[in-house]
Amino acid sequence: MTHEGAAVSEPDEVLPNRRDFLTLAGLTTAAVALGSGVPVNAAQTAAPSRGRVPSEPFTLGVASGDPEPTSVVLWTRLAPDALAADGHGGMPRENVDVHYEVAEDERFSRVVHRGRAVATPELAHAVHPEVEGLRPGREYFYRFRAGDHLSPVGRTRTAPERGEAVNELRFASASCQAWYHGHFTAYRHLADEDVDLVFFLGDYVYEYAINEGNLWRQGVALGPEHNATVRTLEQYRLRYALFKTDPHLQRVHALAPWVSTWDDHEVQNNYADAHSQYGISVPDFERQRAVAYRAYYENLPLRRSTLPHGPDMRLYRRLRWGSLADVHVLDTRQYRDDFPEDTSAGGEHTDPGRSILGRDQERWLEQGLRRSTATWTMLAQQVVMAQIDRDTGPGRTFSMDQWDGFTANRDRVFDAVRRYGIDNLVVLTGDIHRHVAADLKADFTDPASATIGSELVVGSVGSDGDGAVRDNYTDLWLSNPHVKFYDGRRGYLVGTMTSRELTAEYKVVDHIERDDAAPVSTSARFGIEAGSPGLKREA
Repeated sequence: MTHEGAAVSEPDEVLPNRRDFLTLAGLTTAAVALGSGVPVNAAQTAAPSRGRVPSEPFTLGVASGDPEPTSVVLWTRLAPDALAADGHGGMPRENVDVHYEVAEDERFSRVVHRGRAVATPELAHAVHPEVEGLRPGREYFYRFRAGDHLSPVGRTRTAPERGEAVNELRFASASCQAWYHGHFTAYRHLADEDVDLVFFLGDYVYEYAINEGNLWRQGVALGPEHNATVRTLEQYRLRYALFKTDPHLQRVHALAPWVSTWDDHEVQNNYADAHSQYGISVPDFERQRAVAYRAYYENLPLRRSTLPHGPDMRLYRRLRWGSLADVHVLDTRQYRDDFPEDTSAGGEHTDPGRSILGRDQERWLEQGLRRSTATWTMLAQQVVMAQIDRDTGPGRTFSMDQWDGFTANRDRVFDAVRRYGIDNLVVLTGDIHRHVAADLKADFTDPASATIGSELVVGSVGSDGDGAVRDNYTDLWLSNPHVKFYDGRRGYLVGTMTSRELTAEYKVVDHIERDDAAPVSTSARFGIEAGSPGLKREA
């Protein structure tokens, strides 16, 4: 969604031509095998490289993600000059060996895995080694080496064995980190929460030009190369590098595995499938989407199964946490129908043929709901699912960018939840830059109808600056009876899940535009009892 005060202008850059677009997928596919890593004692699929590392290359930190019972994916990107204007991070245009180790202890006295990945210029010298043969439900430590340089140490963990009894899952959710709107103070505090997982729910970067009109982060200065609307691969790479230089973001990446999905700003505000709101033709926008998806893959700890092929990238996937939780990670942006022309109460947005997920993802989600056997079923996704009437008077107005623009698709999901006996549905959402807690109703027009789940909407890490407890949208949101809480400050959410209850704590900081370690506090705490859907406010 657009929450920016600055005007958005179209750039002067020339998009990749058709030949570049067709070459893009091939280069990426060839490079991914090198960056995925091999054990040091395995048959080497690529000859050792002799690439140079000009200076300290680990300026963007390390990360891990998408844990499975016996494996996890690791990530780093070599960038000795992270903000080099050409997007290559100061690396030479040649392959570089990156060695990695995984150990059971932080001192690496009990190393359980060593391997080598090859960082290639085709993937901005990022590597995504997938470490196999680990033990379920265990904590591990990892590090990388390139040339004579050793990376910071990261901590990760594997998922429990599927079906295994699990006492607790402690997770965090975060979204919307506009670097230029403020410091990532929320991450400073999230790093102290000792969570098992971090769910990132979209808008990891923003594509807007950064200039004096929106640079609210105090104490920083940027060169002119950042004052351009992002459209090319080099620009997307530079934008990720800029955001990832934040030390608090790097620390949270290094302390727990991330499960990431995107929203719109990783490509362009409010895009819908191959449709741009700025009048860009479908072929040209698909070329932009291709380079945006490639940069997303390069900069997040994602498995090779998510590797983009041109303008397509399969990001929806499942995570299972023992017998405790089945998590369905959704993509509500890539496959959605375009914005409707008729937005009246009974208009086109109610058309049964409209989908925010697309036919294949809808079918995949229904199958996952049908087969779910865990105590909790979670949807990790982007835009608000609950119905939100935005007219505080007698009329009815809805946002067509959220699930309200796809009411039949929402009905189909809710029907599947009831049909397959999903008793404990929790939806994790981002996008709106505000903390919101809401119950999901079988019939939103009838407050007395059955509650079938709850939605936990996390506010932004950085977008929209300092924020406030109350703002111009408070009354709008709270006028909907199923909305139980609203707070317009920056922060994150921490959830503690057991077989009996899920407790959700909304964490907030009072300011972020200046970096002076603003304290964190709990704005609200809710409990959801297993088998009894609905939010219960706790002291």
